[in-house]
Amino acid sequence: MGLATSRRGRSRLLPRTVRGRSAAAAALAMALVLAAGGGWLYVILRANLLDNANGRTELAAREVAARADAGPLPSLLPAPRSGVDVVLVLDPRGTVVATSRPSAGPLAREFAALRPQPGQDAASKVLCCSRAMNGERGDVVVVRATPAPGEERYVYALTVLNDVDDATHAIALGLLGGAPPLIALAAAIAWAVTGLALRPVTAIRTELAAVTASELDRRVPDPAGGDEVAALARTVNATLDRLEQAVARQRQFVADASHELRNPVAAVRSQLEVALAAAARPDHRTGHGTACRTGCPTDCRTDCPTSGAVRAALADTVRLQHVAADLLLLARLDARVPTGTGEPVDLALLAAEEAARRPSTRVPLTVTAVAPVPMRGRSGQLERLVANLVDNALRHAASRVEVSAFLDETAGQAVLEVADDGPGIAADQRERVFERFVRLDAARDRESGGSGLGLAIAREIAHAHGGSLVVAPGGGGARLVARFPLPDGQPGKPGTRPGAL
Repeated sequence: MGLATSRRGRSRLLPRTVRGRSAAAAALAMALVLAAGGGWLYVILRANLLDNANGRTELAAREVAARADAGPLPSLLPAPRSGVDVVLVLDPRGTVVATSRPSAGPLAREFAALRPQPGQDAASKVLCCSRAMNGERGDVVVVRATPAPGEERYVYALTVLNDVDDATHAIALGLLGGAPPLIALAAAIAWAVTGLALRPVTAIRTELAAVTASELDRRVPDPAGGDEVAALARTVNATLDRLEQAVARQRQFVADASHELRNPVAAVRSQLEVALAAAARPDHRTGHGTACRTGCPTDCRTDCPTSGAVRAALADTVRLQHVAADLLLLARLDARVPTGTGEPVDLALLAAEEAARRPSTRVPLTVTAVAPVPMRGRSGQLERLVANLVDNALRHAASRVEVSAFLDETAGQAVLEVADDGPGIAADQRERVFERFVRLDAARDRESGGSGLGLAIAREIAHAHGGSLVVAPGGGGARLVARFPLPDGQPGKPGTRPGAL
């Protein structure tokens, strides 16, 4: 759990986009390069400056030592050359024999403990923040002098390292001051280069997002060249080709199967209707119908087993005929056959005609409209949309169904609403109800329920007319709202709904 949490925390810290990650990686790489290179430059430069200072100091000490070997030294030595600050000559007891600076006693006490190791004639040490040096750092070199007459002498040369410190400090400030602009420049270059490299990917993503079930003929742009992005574009287009072919074959199969089923199903339905009509004739018991003559109850029209079986078979055949017709309509809608601009249609009139075709329904059906709701479309398909929505509402309503048609002035749309006071549709099921063959109540009797295609067909018809169909939230029961664009030049009108038709 802790490892997973830490991984999620790190992922939240990383940029979300490829450009952001590339820029961050470039900035980090530049920071590492500057840190490693700057540190190496600082160390090498400081070491070189210290070596030069140590060499100058030792040279000054050996020059004085050579003079001490040649003879007695004056008590006040001339100022050393090459930037060396002080030269002292001490005896083995630490007494000042000669010096280039008056009042060198404090320095002598600081240096007296520094002597060459046995077998060596020189030694060096960097003193830091000595009181005798006024808190400065200095490179001290001691050289053993062995004059011919008398005892040994020790020559100390001191170079204050201000120049070394100033130079290394300037380098450090330059590295620290130049690092942020260089890091930002590296990030900006990586951001720009990655953006240029991903521009074709953005175009591919945008075009791919526009590919829908009704626009499978769209293809992503194929950038020139043979890089990875071009290969990706060609692969995506090849995949879209296969997908379009597969969907076309599926749609053609559904259309062919539905079309081929229509004639035999219609023939079976006709035969069953003829059989039922024959069973209802008065002379059925004596002149026709072998089953009835052999074992039919008294009233053949109501109790004959043959008639009951025929009626059940006829009901199933009618249901199968409706399903085949629905599948064929869906196949045609999926194909998106161009329908032109359509014909003038009054949405309010369609709703009123649908109610008129249902003089007696299980629950009251009310159609409300303020005025004609003109639009353009295929009247047959729009009638089917209204009928499917009303069928769905009547199937689930508890006591009433309300149909409203009006113009939405603000949105410039023709609106059709069908509401019922049934159990309603859960929020997480409001899109699923438009899927094909979906029935939210799995236990519902197939005889009383629909096939699961009604709302799917209604939404496809709405989309084919440039509109939409959704389940609106709020209120008791279900409220389905279809919206269609108004014809060009058609002014919007207030969306009130005062009276019933």
